[in-house]
Amino acid sequence: MTNNSIKNPIESAQSGPAIRHPLPPMYPGGMRINEEEEQAVLEVLRAKRLFRYYGPNPGPSKVEEFEQDFAHFMGVKYAVAVTSGTAALICGLIGLGVGPGDEVIVPAYTWIASASAVVAVGAVPILAEVDDSLTLDPADLEQKITPYTKAVIPVHMRGTPCRMDAIMEVARRHKLKVLEDAAQANGGSFHGKRLGAHGDAGAFSLQFNKIITSGEGGVVITDQEEVWNRVVMYQDVVGGERNHIPESETLPGINFRMPELLGAVAQVQLRRLDSLLEIMRHNKAILKESLADVARRKGITFRHLNDPAGDTGIALVFFTPDAVSAQQVGAGLAAEGGDAWILYSPDSVDYHVYPHWAPIIHQRTWTAAGGPWRNHPRPVTYTNDMCPRTLSLLCRAVHLDISPELTSLNLEEIADAVNKVLEGL
Repeated sequence: MTNNSIKNPIESAQSGPAIRHPLPPMYPGGMRINEEEEQAVLEVLRAKRLFRYYGPNPGPSKVEEFEQDFAHFMGVKYAVAVTSGTAALICGLIGLGVGPGDEVIVPAYTWIASASAVVAVGAVPILAEVDDSLTLDPADLEQKITPYTKAVIPVHMRGTPCRMDAIMEVARRHKLKVLEDAAQANGGSFHGKRLGAHGDAGAFSLQFNKIITSGEGGVVITDQEEVWNRVVMYQDVVGGERNHIPESETLPGINFRMPELLGAVAQVQLRRLDSLLEIMRHNKAILKESLADVARRKGITFRHLNDPAGDTGIALVFFTPDAVSAQQVGAGLAAEGGDAWILYSPDSVDYHVYPHWAPIIHQRTWTAAGGPWRNHPRPVTYTNDMCPRTLSLLCRAVHLDISPELTSLNLEEIADAVNKVLEGL
């Protein structure tokens, strides 16, 4: 295939773009904020109880209520609400006993926070390949295990589940802890069990781009009392006392407590989650079916879904035959009035892809003697080409957002645009 193998984007646009109506922004829960969230926030303000544990008048805590609702929704015993998804990852790692001298395996395709959280607790991130689901490859996970491996962070990227059965089998056989990063897959499932509930702990984000949101915020879930004890002690400098943990067992903590205003919004948003998932899955199914015929004829393959029923539906990802054609599809869709994301372009910085994690790749530390790599029991190095399969997949991957706000007209126009561009290959 040559650079001239697609219709010139300018010529395509002059013939009339396929997408003529504005597409909604990809803020699933954020776009649904209405008077329910407003009322929940006003209740907190009027009570003047902005802090979880007390205020001028007695009353229930919105954060505590949200934690109870979230744990019930996920089917686990414990949920701890914190200030961000990154805080959830850090607290989860602390809860699992990860620290200096340990290694934690993370996929080479994930938001940089997954690796940064490992560094924050004093451990060393080890990068592993993803497979054609764009989630952690269980076979490469096993290849990356060393005597220092303490845990693994499978990341349910772009809203679809990892192969949690295979990952848990490897982890249990090698006695590894498992912290699921479900930041982009809140509400998804694998074999009928919610994502985040398969491992020893799960971490979630409520940042504004996520499926449900409180602007910022995060949650840690677990079924293990010991993990919960450690998390509540770490996320609150006096969390041991507040949660009735014996003084002889308390450990030093910091402050990742979720404020009441965030808890109020998050509680309302949680009630919207199932309906958001239903709409996005429906929209995705329509669009995928509309593209199937042309995709098949043009050698386009869709991302593999480890459990289609558990996919959240937030994105439709397909692979072109090579990187050049992916860039051509992106340019063509832009000319048609649409928007597509090529998941890896070497010259376009994207902190979801490991070569762009400069602070990690170059092992930068806040002090000359600091950081987890200096005193690690073995040398660990990173290179930009250390996970070639991941890069090969991502440079051919075209990502389309599936908003719950898409109308039937939007879906029809997107399908027309994509099919028009693919036909031009």
